[in-house]
Amino acid sequence: MTDWVSLCVISLLLLLCLITLACYFVYSGLLSDVVVLTGSPPIKKITFAYKFTQGPYKNCGQLFKESHRIGPKLSCIGVFYDDPNKVPGPQCRYAVGSILSEGENKADEELLKSYETSGFNVFSFPEVTHVVTTSFPHRTFLSILLMIRRVYPKLADYIKKRRLCAHPFLEIYREGHIHFMAPLARQGDFYVPELRRVERKLSEQEEMHSDSDVSGADSNSEYSSGSGVLLSDSRETSLAGSSVRSVPLQDQEERHYRGRSSGGISLKELDWEQTGGQPAEKEEPLHEDSDHKSLEAPTQEWWGVVGGEE
Repeated sequence: MTDWVSLCVISLLLLLCLITLACYFVYSGLLSDVVVLTGSPPIKKITFAYKFTQGPYKNCGQLFKESHRIGPKLSCIGVFYDDPNKVPGPQCRYAVGSILSEGENKADEELLKSYETSGFNVFSFPEVTHVVTTSFPHRTFLSILLMIRRVYPKLADYIKKRRLCAHPFLEIYREGHIHFMAPLARQGDFYVPELRRVERKLSEQEEMHSDSDVSGADSNSEYSSGSGVLLSDSRETSLAGSSVRSVPLQDQEERHYRGRSSGGISLKELDWEQTGGQPAEKEEPLHEDSDHKSLEAPTQEWWGVVGGEE
């Protein structure tokens, strides 16, 4: 009799644990609809504090924690530039930080100084009219893992079927949700100065090697094309001379410049590949720049649909 009671108690406890676990998964977003669409972005023109880092995306959680600690009431943002399926983890590049101001609002001067003192730079992204976007609940640590499995494959499929040029990918953490967006025009305006310097350095090395060693040039070209980064000089030429330390907020607002949380983040499911309006030969992921084509042609094609953006 005692053994039977004990067995019933154990079974009941196991059942309660399973129910609790199932509720936790559902609450974290397991059954949430992921609706991908093309439309207005979840953010307007923004000025944000950030740190640019090169390394595996799974390590970005520490930067999110650091940024959130300085401005706990601010929305966090992550910008991911490379395709981890084509670029080795140590060479992937991303920027993580907090949004200081949006639209015509002004940044809090004390917070701005706090971020700068902690080694963050300041930059601005413009407001664009058309992006690929969706959202997902951000309620628990599990939400991050579910987001990786559920959101990015749908984003990739959406972009592939419509043969769009959409990159880089931004994640905005706000009010219990993760908002995703990938601009369909002015992509060059969403690349922070540090990344532009890296690309220019790679381009210079490629030119130097092309003069002395053709094979060396091919090697550098392969790395650049596989990075998922296509830069157009849509910003002022003065951007090339920007220093690594923070850019003055006032200067950025005058020029109208625009452009993962505590869990480890990986985008293994993605194989971002720019189609440039041509059928892809293989599964195309989120960052679509592997055939080393210029950004100019596909974006102009898209501008013809939406009316263009200056």
